[in-house]
Amino acid sequence: MIKKIILLSALAASLHIYSQKYEWETATSNGYTYKYVSDDPTQARYYTLKNGLTVILSSSKKEPRIQAYIAVKAGSKTDPANNTGLAHYLEHMIFKGTDKYGTLDWSKEKPLLDKISALYETYHQTTDDAKRKEIYHEIDKVSGEAAKYAIANEYDKMMANMGAQGTNAFTSFEQTVYTDDVPANALDKYLAVQAERFRKPVLRIFHTELEAVYEEKNRGLDNDGRKTFEAMFASLFPENNYGKQTTIGIVEHLKNPSLVEIQKYYDTYYVPNNMGIIMSGDFNPDEVIAKIDKAFSYMKPKSIPQYNPGNGYQLNHVIEKEVWGPNPESIMMGYRFPGASSKDAQLLEVVGDMLTNGQAGLIDLDLVKKQKLLSAYAFAYPLKDYSVLLLQGNPVEGQSLNDVKNLLLQEINKLKKGDFSEDLLKAIVNNRKKSFIQASENYTSRANELMEEFTSELDRKSTLEVIENISKLTKKDIINFANKYFKDNNYAIVYKRKGEDKNIKKVEKPSITPVEVNREAESPFLKQINNMPEKAIQPVWVNYNQDIEKGKLGDAEVLSVKNKDNALFRLYYYFNSGKWDNKLLPIAASYLEFLGTKKKSSDDISKAFYQLASSFSVNTGNEETAIALEGLDENFSSTVQLFEDFIRNCVADPQALEAYKARLKKARENTKQNKAAIMQGLRSYALYGAQNPFNYVLSDAELDAIKAEDLTKILHELLDSQHKVLYYGPKSNSELISVLKDTHRIKKALKPIAKGMVFTQTSSNENKVLFAHYDMVQAEVNWVRNTSPYQVDTTPTISLFNEYFGGGMGSIVFQTIRESKALAYSTNARYYTPSKAIDKDYFTAYVGTQADKFVEATSAMNELLSQLPESEKLFNIAKTGLIKNLASERITQDGIIFNYLRAQKLNLNSDVRKLIFEKVPQLQLKDLVQFHQTEISKKPYTYCIVADQTKVNQEELKKLGKLQTLSLEEIFGY
Repeated sequence: MIKKIILLSALAASLHIYSQKYEWETATSNGYTYKYVSDDPTQARYYTLKNGLTVILSSSKKEPRIQAYIAVKAGSKTDPANNTGLAHYLEHMIFKGTDKYGTLDWSKEKPLLDKISALYETYHQTTDDAKRKEIYHEIDKVSGEAAKYAIANEYDKMMANMGAQGTNAFTSFEQTVYTDDVPANALDKYLAVQAERFRKPVLRIFHTELEAVYEEKNRGLDNDGRKTFEAMFASLFPENNYGKQTTIGIVEHLKNPSLVEIQKYYDTYYVPNNMGIIMSGDFNPDEVIAKIDKAFSYMKPKSIPQYNPGNGYQLNHVIEKEVWGPNPESIMMGYRFPGASSKDAQLLEVVGDMLTNGQAGLIDLDLVKKQKLLSAYAFAYPLKDYSVLLLQGNPVEGQSLNDVKNLLLQEINKLKKGDFSEDLLKAIVNNRKKSFIQASENYTSRANELMEEFTSELDRKSTLEVIENISKLTKKDIINFANKYFKDNNYAIVYKRKGEDKNIKKVEKPSITPVEVNREAESPFLKQINNMPEKAIQPVWVNYNQDIEKGKLGDAEVLSVKNKDNALFRLYYYFNSGKWDNKLLPIAASYLEFLGTKKKSSDDISKAFYQLASSFSVNTGNEETAIALEGLDENFSSTVQLFEDFIRNCVADPQALEAYKARLKKARENTKQNKAAIMQGLRSYALYGAQNPFNYVLSDAELDAIKAEDLTKILHELLDSQHKVLYYGPKSNSELISVLKDTHRIKKALKPIAKGMVFTQTSSNENKVLFAHYDMVQAEVNWVRNTSPYQVDTTPTISLFNEYFGGGMGSIVFQTIRESKALAYSTNARYYTPSKAIDKDYFTAYVGTQADKFVEATSAMNELLSQLPESEKLFNIAKTGLIKNLASERITQDGIIFNYLRAQKLNLNSDVRKLIFEKVPQLQLKDLVQFHQTEISKKPYTYCIVADQTKVNQEELKKLGKLQTLSLEEIFGY
């Protein structure tokens, strides 16, 4: 016990867990007054402009990019009750432009848009089906006329031309957030576009975008997890819009949209005193705040309708609901708590960590590590009005959902009784502090944290004080909290049953005539933005000789990059060996979790790692394995020593193995009920044939034959096999080797790795269809084809082709299939280079569509694969965006080492991005056309299709190619 106390005290000191004085302060610079919290590691400045607009700026000079969010404190909970899904609709429409961009001729377009709006109002109020069809036919007709004056995706084109990444948006309960990651030199352009974007959005190209929302709704109907989540919130919040309304909305409201109501919603909530601009990255805040003020000063504040969160509803009985679907059975349980800004919400997050932290939580140790459930977790979900604790569990074979519920409740009761160690509380504090450091490491995570605080109306000072506050918690505090909130009758439970969902009400496909996208057109505003001056960013390539320190530890190469920012480390033992070489290796890696040594139990080891604020994982791929250790460099030696003793001395546990085998068999059966896994199997079948990497697994008989000693032998000998040591942390290479000599003892001659199975990519001379049945509303289609042997010289052309053809919302594929023809919510295409020089490139395309649009969607993609649409304008945007992205991209931390290892596998001795950057400016559109003709056009494809066989016409499948309906056994190999 004395040793443990010393260890925790040392850790606390290394994490600086002492009383810091976080206080709100005020300062003035460049004529602008801002608030900040002293000792805030993000150095965030909080401005409130004269019109009420909140601006939060956190400067970080590590990379020449900026993560920007424009957040609106409005979401599904503020939707009108008779127009649910409206906030989400509006999110989609904010991408469509204004009267200055997105239009060829506003004076001619506006009367048509007004007419469409009026038609939708009539449609909205009409109940007669025949009349509704007539009105919709007229909407479709007028929309086609209006689209002749629209320029689709002009926003995306402007952002792509800047070198932006992650251009998107999302809507949740109380937030709608627009996100872009832009090069630092494009800030002026970004602000000019955003200021115009929110000035007066135009609701154009509405009926095709509405169809995309229909598609999104139908995808949700195929998502058992989403249905379970929605049923849970409906149970917990019958009086609050968290439960009364869903983000996408109900089918009846989706089918009866009102542009008038959407405009009203925008006018009500998209006002400066309800919005925030949050940025983190490479900028001078004094300069940026003045630019934001100038750009957004036109916005006028308005009073916001007061939202009523409900009457503090008390749940005093157990609410039970059932959800049906094709996925495996599970349960979700939920409890309500006060909102995110309350002290109890902070305590709830600690309780969530006590139940599940991935290592030493009560559920981790009692239910997962002891293999009483297939999987289980607890998750604290703080929201503005109320917070939630969610618990989820999946049964093992022969276990009822009621058994799962009782096991989860037993863990809740342990909290109430105080059946836990106070050391767990201390370890949670230390791990929270480590996570706090990690969250401040990069500009994107900083911006995200500050944005979430803004939309949830959390006080930054309170957030920073959390560590100090929870460090004062006692065991008695947790017991009191648990008894206050966890009663025997105040929770909701949703039973996810396997079977047909008879309540699904699909959004039916309306008749839509493809609209013009005018991809060659450019508005004067776009030209103005593109012509704005910007200072070029000089690219930085990884220099494998200078950026990586190299050394030797016995027979192992040691590669390291120094962490100059904080006291965290990441250490890897990297093996060029994986499942293909030994099918038992991934089994052994997973089995390790349940083992102990002669001196330490499995629980003891998990607790020891968590107390060190460290963790380990063993990740086995097809051809490589990586053991990863991470934590505080202060505890580097202790962490390494703990792991090395564990893996070299782990003791075989036959009982744990039998439980693991049973769970693995159950997990494998569950995977066969997952449509994403089925599609992954089909793609592997298409690339490699009937025997492929996906189904190269142990049969049930082979699994039964495994002995515990077989697996521990693999684990004991693993570190004696050839491997590299990779490190990112505060130590130099020589310091690292000096420390590792005493902890990572390596034999002078490491054992060579015996190579096993080799898979060869297939070639095909005919179109094929691989079909798998799945009970679903949608149909998922992948086009797959192996192409040419890898050649590094083609990489620039491939990179540019991907940007142009299928890379984003401004690409040919997205514009044609979604924007023009409204045939899919999600669609893309990509040409891939392999991970090894001896392998071939390959190409995939994807459409997720309603089953009744299957023929149209596949035909549309086939047209694009047969003939590449040529647009000089889109080509130049793709080229410019790619060059700017490469110039502003920085590979940092351990990413430098993994970039080097990838290059080695491709027989490259330099950063391939340099070649792309130098060659792309020389490419012309005709080069992409030639590439398309050589590698893609009129070539045989394998169509991988997952759909309900009753909803997709088999004769139509045969028209695509030679049809082969695969069983799950053929796909999965067991």
